[in-house]
Amino acid sequence: MVTSCSELFEGLDHTVLGSESEEVSGLAYNSAAVRPGDAFFCIVGLNVDGHSFAQDAIDHGAKVIVAERKVYLADATDVTEIIVSDTRKAMAHAAARFYGSPSHDLSLVGITGTNGKTTTTYLVEQIAQAAGRRSGVIGTVGIRVGDDTVKATHTTPESPDLQATFARMRDAQASVVAMEVSSHALDLLRTWGTRFEVTAFSNLTQDHLDYHRTFEAYFEAKALLFSKDYPAKRVICIDDKWGAELLRRCSAHDDNVISTGFDPSAQIHPVSVEYGPASTTVELDVRGSRVGFTYPLVGKFNVSNVMLAFGIGLQLGIPATNIARALEEAPQIPGRLERVHAQADGGVSVFVDYAHTPDALAKALGSIRQITRGRTIVVFGCGGDRDAAKRSIMGREALKADFAVVTSDNPRTENPQAIIDDIVSGMGDAAQGSFTVEPDRRRAIACAIAHAEPGDAVLVAGKGHEDYQLVAGQVLSFDDRVVAREELERAFGSRPSEA
Repeated sequence: MVTSCSELFEGLDHTVLGSESEEVSGLAYNSAAVRPGDAFFCIVGLNVDGHSFAQDAIDHGAKVIVAERKVYLADATDVTEIIVSDTRKAMAHAAARFYGSPSHDLSLVGITGTNGKTTTTYLVEQIAQAAGRRSGVIGTVGIRVGDDTVKATHTTPESPDLQATFARMRDAQASVVAMEVSSHALDLLRTWGTRFEVTAFSNLTQDHLDYHRTFEAYFEAKALLFSKDYPAKRVICIDDKWGAELLRRCSAHDDNVISTGFDPSAQIHPVSVEYGPASTTVELDVRGSRVGFTYPLVGKFNVSNVMLAFGIGLQLGIPATNIARALEEAPQIPGRLERVHAQADGGVSVFVDYAHTPDALAKALGSIRQITRGRTIVVFGCGGDRDAAKRSIMGREALKADFAVVTSDNPRTENPQAIIDDIVSGMGDAAQGSFTVEPDRRRAIACAIAHAEPGDAVLVAGKGHEDYQLVAGQVLSFDDRVVAREELERAFGSRPSEA
């Protein structure tokens, strides 16, 4: 695939130093990954300025440098420089053009919010497939079209990777693609130049304040997906004030909006809900009509996810009865209240969930309490090099369990004990005896299982589908689901399981 600079940057304000007819055979934003013939984009990051790597990119074969200022190079022979006001926007614009604007050939659904994005993408995929539409998913768990799945390094990939993914999905004849859209991606313009058919909002709770600094800035980043830059049909959960504000804004612009939520004013809201240990039965009011069905997911928060997915299905033109029938066969979402099955469990239920925010932890605990006749025990920690302000709040939320084991999550470059100390600071002296600290995550899971009795449930929270731990710059193999299964069998394998 080869494209000229004039084609790549058509419609974008830019200045050319060199030849606008220079041909580009690839796009790069990491100088080490440049291949001969690539255009290299000098991205200004939080810690590193890509302009400093322009010469390295040329040494690797870049023929075009896209920058926000003239770059003075030791060897600029036959190198074309494209000067733009924002290299991130230019990269997204060029990526969309390089791959032939692939999002225009897809029914693309963008889902944003703090919690519920992954589950909702899987539910939308199920709805689309049941309607006979080949589908794809892009998000935290990975990138999938049909049976082809690859791991993801970001919830929402950088713009050249994202547009390349859209192109692969288009070429694989995908029709509907459900995509998680993170606040970082919106703020960093990774989705710029992408056309969405539907954009959806789940909720906003504390997370990523290390990056956004304030709730208001975090919300405004999410709200970009509902701005004039991303015209689309909308689905908005209005159960928090942020969703209500989005609904107000979209209604003021006469957007096509379906509101969802437990709030009876929502166009899709529950009339009745029956929570079971392995499934949930709902009767929904869907814009004045009653639709009842049972689906194999548990918890109140999944009712919210199901309603959001239902609204998205309607906006995709799928009849309500077909959507309900599809949701009855909803898949288990990897690492989202995923039950751990072991040959011997001693009558103890173990669930693994990605809950890594205070709200998500509270909702996961609440859901497990609804389906457990015994006590609820939680194992959890907090990630390093991330929003430290939520740690003490996570500690307080964990006390809603009957017993908590505070452990290490992904400490990254931080001291694991320092993170644990931050968590415990929110638990208070009065909570002594209702929690313990075990920095080793495997031993923490074993401790929780040893503390459990028949009829109890253990929630292992924070990492969900992840099969690794990030510790001091190392990537260690660690899967909560595998470890929990091993520890269950170690604890109960020598004696009969109890009902």
